Amino acid sequence: MALRVLHVGKFFPPYLGGMEVFLADLIQEQRRQGIDAHALVHGDPLPGDPEWVQRVTVQFNLVYAPMALGFRQALGSAIERVKPDILHLHMPNNSALWALTLPSARKVPWVVHWHSDVVVSNIKWSVALAYMLYRPFEQALLERAQQVFATSPPYLKASAALRPWRSKCEVVPLGINLRSTPPTALVTDTPQWRADTQLKLLSIGRLTYYKGFETLIRAVSTLPGVELLIAGEGELRDTLEALIQSNTPHGTTPAVRLLGAVDDAQKHALLAECDLFCLASRERTEAFGIVLLEAMQHARPCLVTDLPGSGMPWVVAHAHCGLHVPFEDIDAWRSTIARLQHDPALRNRLGQNGQKALHQHFSIGPCERATARHYRGLAPGSGIIAARQGLMVVISTRNNAADIAQLLQRVRTLVNAPVLVVDNRSTDATCHLAEQHGARVLRPLLAMTPWGSLQTGIRHALAQGYASVVTIDAEGRYEVEELPTLLAAGDNSDMVAAYFAARNSLPRRAAWQWLRWVTGLRLRDFVSGFRLYNRAAMQVASSADATLLDYQDIGTLLLMRREGIRITEVALAMHTPKIDRSKIFRSWANALRYMAVSSLLSIAHGRHASAAREVTKSS
Repeated sequence: MALRVLHVGKFFPPYLGGMEVFLADLIQEQRRQGIDAHALVHGDPLPGDPEWVQRVTVQFNLVYAPMALGFRQALGSAIERVKPDILHLHMPNNSALWALTLPSARKVPWVVHWHSDVVVSNIKWSVALAYMLYRPFEQALLERAQQVFATSPPYLKASAALRPWRSKCEVVPLGINLRSTPPTALVTDTPQWRADTQLKLLSIGRLTYYKGFETLIRAVSTLPGVELLIAGEGELRDTLEALIQSNTPHGTTPAVRLLGAVDDAQKHALLAECDLFCLASRERTEAFGIVLLEAMQHARPCLVTDLPGSGMPWVVAHAHCGLHVPFEDIDAWRSTIARLQHDPALRNRLGQNGQKALHQHFSIGPCERATARHYRGLAPGSGIIAARQGLMVVISTRNNAADIAQLLQRVRTLVNAPVLVVDNRSTDATCHLAEQHGARVLRPLLAMTPWGSLQTGIRHALAQGYASVVTIDAEGRYEVEELPTLLAAGDNSDMVAAYFAARNSLPRRAAWQWLRWVTGLRLRDFVSGFRLYNRAAMQVASSADATLLDYQDIGTLLLMRREGIRITEVALAMHTPKIDRSKIFRSWANALRYMAVSSLLSIAHGRHASAAREVTKSS
């Protein structure tokens, strides 16, 4: 039975705030990984909502907080319906505090995702006053939570609210979904910069007090050839329009335009078209900046406020994708924008850095895996624990970019198990594609044989507590469509090896016949990398003796037999033709060398076994 998680969030797409974009991507990734994730959020129900999203109507807003009078009842009903193993609360969110009052909620482990502090604002006194009332309930919720996720190291360090609870906090950077191409609107559907614009700037966000749009407007208004578009809606629209007019010289066209709200496709079209993305936020309410990741997705350089205690400059510095500007320093903004205006090579380099870092550090996959790891620790009786202690699929790769995506997709479809890719110094896009398709990738520093790579994966699975492993040598012979058959054959065996009769040539069959006679092993393929190991077989395969062997063949099989491991071979059909890149039968010299070494090893092992039996008999 799948692990059940109920997320309690603020809003959900089509509302396009950063917290909402992340929540949607996280839940979709969790569901893709087999977690039964649901969301309870504010808003009016929409016709296209999936069955796992429930919206609760908001009656009014109070100091920027949505007030949904039916939220407590909706939360209780959702807990009764979903029966979650984990309650995942996304903060700040005043409605999540209702969990403190529900006995059914208190029976479930809580995870808190700390998207932002409620900053005691020097700009908005009403926020500071409201927080005085909110803080005791916030701290009670944090005390009750078993795990707290902060989104960046500097934000965790600077958070006064989290300081008493550091022992239960872990940094898990946010990520976005990179599996699908971002939607983009037609050019004619999206407001464009003027034709004579030399540097196209873009900023996106709610028109509210902490975003710092005033600084951007004042900085850009006097820069020739620069035009800024601001996408978003909010309570400061009239104030910002007036500021634009007052900073525009008489008789000239304003250098700044407010576009209002845009949909997801228009947002990505703007990001694809701009030259530079700017975020001038001036309070730590801007905790991370998911929109920065979306800009990096389009290889756009980022210019952000060097805001102390915010994760926003950390993201840019970690990705090497942009520059920092002191907050509310208009002259610094002007000079930095001018520098980037006249240095397109720098803009391009920063944009490329960001796109690369996004795939390495800020995709939704690593974020989902980190949260799932903590779920498993908090819900020991859940179905995902069985999967954790059950099966892992280990794939060894080297320059398999042409096949790895399809292989991973089919593995995910056929078995509900995590996939570990152990890569042997690929020089193509194998690792990148594997991570994009949800696999964890290990990159050992030393060059390895395929067997060495598979052993590394088996050791990892043992250390993580898995009970069985399927190994796939992506350079050898395998058939992913036969995974269910391979697994079914493991009920009465410790190790199951696949045999593909259609691919055995006459020289290969002759070699295996000779080795069957020498070893006494009744197998028809001694080097198949498509195998199933239970825990006992995994321990032998990862032992010190097995580490000395170059192939998963005679030596490993003899070790298995010596340790009493039950070995079964199952004949499988090859549905899709594959190139066999095995080095053993690549040439007659390789084949003869392999046969000589294997024969000597078999004879030596036979003599050692006979000697051991004699010692046992005499004693």
